[in-house]
Amino acid sequence: MKQQNQQSERLYLVTGVAGNLGSSVAASLIEQGGRVRGLVLEGDPAMTRVHKNVEVCVGDVTDIGSLERFFTTDSDTELIVIHCAAIITLNPDFNQKVYDVNYVGTNNIINACILHSVKKLVYVSSTGAIPELPHGKAISEVMVFDPDAIVGYYGKTKAMASQAVLDAVKLYDLDASIVFPTGICGPGDYAYGPVASFIMDYCAGKMPVGLEGSFNAVDARDLADAIVSCCDNGRKGEGYILGNECVTMQQMFHLLSEITSSKEVKTILPAGLSRLLGLASDLWEKISGNPVRITSFTVYNMIRNNVFDCTKAKRELGFKTRPFADSIRDTVFWLREENKIQVSV
Repeated sequence: MKQQNQQSERLYLVTGVAGNLGSSVAASLIEQGGRVRGLVLEGDPAMTRVHKNVEVCVGDVTDIGSLERFFTTDSDTELIVIHCAAIITLNPDFNQKVYDVNYVGTNNIINACILHSVKKLVYVSSTGAIPELPHGKAISEVMVFDPDAIVGYYGKTKAMASQAVLDAVKLYDLDASIVFPTGICGPGDYAYGPVASFIMDYCAGKMPVGLEGSFNAVDARDLADAIVSCCDNGRKGEGYILGNECVTMQQMFHLLSEITSSKEVKTILPAGLSRLLGLASDLWEKISGNPVRITSFTVYNMIRNNVFDCTKAKRELGFKTRPFADSIRDTVFWLREENKIQVSV
């Protein structure tokens, strides 16, 4: 990042700034003296939680007119774009809105970056865009993205968008880097994503059994620091996996019970039985029309290979993570303060 006396000439444009990751990125930038303009959806209730020093611009990545306002600034201002905005879904099927935001919206951001001659684009993709490897092999970065090789529609759209970014690097000499976070956790997740929801369900006694498998989640604060580093240290056309230790369901149950003094759930369903449960839940959801917690895609994400190689990000971006237990403990404290869980910690 540039020195403090140069910051007035640089403006960071952060999409999705009201989200857990976007707000963490903005906070990290401001802490280092950066000037930040954030894109926020009209009517987003999380707008009130955006850092007070962020210049808020109401708009949508699918609305080219609002992006023009977002990108417009003095001609001598150096623009750094951090594109965090996305729709995350655990439904593996086609969804027009997910396509429009994740793929079309990213293309709109790319075009605006080219039109306004931005200094750097950092695109926040997902490890879901990278094909899975067999268990026992750590998954590392790839340079070509094939949505047909990806399971789940969210991952497919992120693969398509990642390829669009790399194509722009080659065709238009756009200086862009891509980061690939695993799951995201930590306090301040006002969307109450997968990890926060998991903790809430566990503490409410809504999780009598677990599924064999694992997950990989990184504290948004650690991701933010790596993304800020990528603005200056990320190489053009390169991608960086940002992952954490792989945690089993049993380890997660034990950790949560240790932090919250909740009764530890000991029953873990084997993979085969979990798959059957997922298929049965899919059928029930279609028949009843009511959403269910466990689907076949949820099961897939649990039993798939969730081990990722972050060597490149550690070497080039200085990426490091706090202990996973610290992130979960901070999240539990935050959820209690938000009256989302009732536990003694």
